[in-house]
Amino acid sequence: MRRIAVIGAGQAGAQLALGLQTHGYDVTLVTDRSPDEIRRGPVMSSQCMFDTALQSERELGLHHWEDRAPDITGIALSLIGPHGTPEVSWRAPLDGPAHSVDQRVKCAAWMEQFADGGRGEIVLHEVGVNDLEWYARTHDLVVVSTGKGELSRLFPRNAELSPYDGPRRALALTYVTGTAPREGEAKGEAAVHYRMVPGVGEYFSFPALTTTGPCDIMVFEGVPGGPMDCWDDIVTPEAHLTRSLEILHRFFPDEYERCRHAQLIDTGGVLRGGVTPTVRHPVARLTSGRHVLGMADAVVLNDPITGQGSNNAAQAATHYLDSILRHGTAEFTPQWMQRTFDNFWRGWAQWAVGWTNSLLTDLRPHHRELLSAAAEIPSVAGALAAGFDDPRTLYRWWFEEAEAHRFLAEKRAQHAARFNGRELRRALGQYATGVTVVTARAPDGRNVGMTANSFTSVSLDPPLVLWCPGKNAPSLPDFTDASHFAVHVLAADQHHLSRQFATPADDKFRGTPTTPGIAGTPLLGGAVARFQCRTVQRLDAGDHIIFLGEVEQYEADGGTPLVFHSGYYHVATKHPDL
Repeated sequence: MRRIAVIGAGQAGAQLALGLQTHGYDVTLVTDRSPDEIRRGPVMSSQCMFDTALQSERELGLHHWEDRAPDITGIALSLIGPHGTPEVSWRAPLDGPAHSVDQRVKCAAWMEQFADGGRGEIVLHEVGVNDLEWYARTHDLVVVSTGKGELSRLFPRNAELSPYDGPRRALALTYVTGTAPREGEAKGEAAVHYRMVPGVGEYFSFPALTTTGPCDIMVFEGVPGGPMDCWDDIVTPEAHLTRSLEILHRFFPDEYERCRHAQLIDTGGVLRGGVTPTVRHPVARLTSGRHVLGMADAVVLNDPITGQGSNNAAQAATHYLDSILRHGTAEFTPQWMQRTFDNFWRGWAQWAVGWTNSLLTDLRPHHRELLSAAAEIPSVAGALAAGFDDPRTLYRWWFEEAEAHRFLAEKRAQHAARFNGRELRRALGQYATGVTVVTARAPDGRNVGMTANSFTSVSLDPPLVLWCPGKNAPSLPDFTDASHFAVHVLAADQHHLSRQFATPADDKFRGTPTTPGIAGTPLLGGAVARFQCRTVQRLDAGDHIIFLGEVEQYEADGGTPLVFHSGYYHVATKHPDL
């Protein structure tokens, strides 16, 4: 039985430990506080978990607060002008509700669930580097998911990926009850209310579930040296609440009126400090020569300005669990550790980091244009809201001016059309499909690939199939110039490949072995079926191109396919009535 030590029982560490325990691993979960100490301690974060990250909890049966945590159903954003009045205001729905569960509730409950799981143990101890030597000697793998104390210096800073050498915001959290309902906001329709004051800072608030029931969380992000950087003289929880209300009164008077009678949930309901956004090298070599792997905040630390912290941690736990399970009984080498992190970085973290860091500098002109257009075009607002849930969807139009202009032109054209594009996409998503990865060899010899569910058979005589990439797909010119393509129908356990090839990257094949097929087309292993095709026709079809291919060779090993329906992966099972 493989023994794995997880250091830290926060969102990432506890989630990974429970996932490993479910799959029969012998897990040692090491933390410096017991569940009761966590519940009685101070709040640790704001932890607004969006639907994509929550899905990783649901898949493991860990989201126990589905019916108790208030639903957060949208994003409401205001860009405040120099005179204190909103220049831009809009609200957009989220595709699925977000939830915020106080980590004092969640992590304590998860630790107790782990203790009742019957496999592994919890060790209450503040771990130092010397302790890691013992765990590395007695376990097959050590994963460090906390950067507290001397462990923060264990993983070297990656200067190339860490543009800041100090905090970009003065941070404060205030958990309160007794706020008045927002005008026009129906029960069950709460949003993350996000206010941006250029040159001053940001304020956002949302409902949450805490140790005593529902509450509101206020998050203050002050530009260093500005008027919201005003927490250094605060020493008591009561003074913290007073300062919170003073800031609201000065910059957000409507919010002050709503919160003027607010009270702290308890004396631990406040948090102040600063975060230096940092990406670290994920593999640390101990004095003995053994290696340990860093995860979540230990190696990717984000400012909370986009609410990505807990989401990033949940995604890290998901990627690491998947990598461990697929590794089987092989040795956990430093090379495997680096690949595990690289897959997480390419598949999720780089986009969360880029989105977060983009808001820690002055807004660029195309950012303001996008935020302003959202007030007029619901699909632009919806796309921005979706970026909080999944930052990968913001690429490339949020980050590049030319792409922003192209994106806005497309959305304006859709806005003038007959249907709401967002609603039409949701309706079309009710049609369950398989999931494929389509690959080709570019004329210059590069391997290219993308995830697609727009694959279907067309004819048996001759054997024809089709798939439909979008016109804006970066690799479309390479597929257009290639003579052949290969369609891989993914198996249920290949969802990692679906994510990998759906995420923009310079080399989507990194860490994924291939064999050459017809015309050098790269072939992936493990698919339930694979079709090597010669492109016989391309047809213009709205915002997509239809590739029609003649099947020249195929394999069908069979197995359980990966299924996609209504925005989520599923596994196909035989109908119980058949």
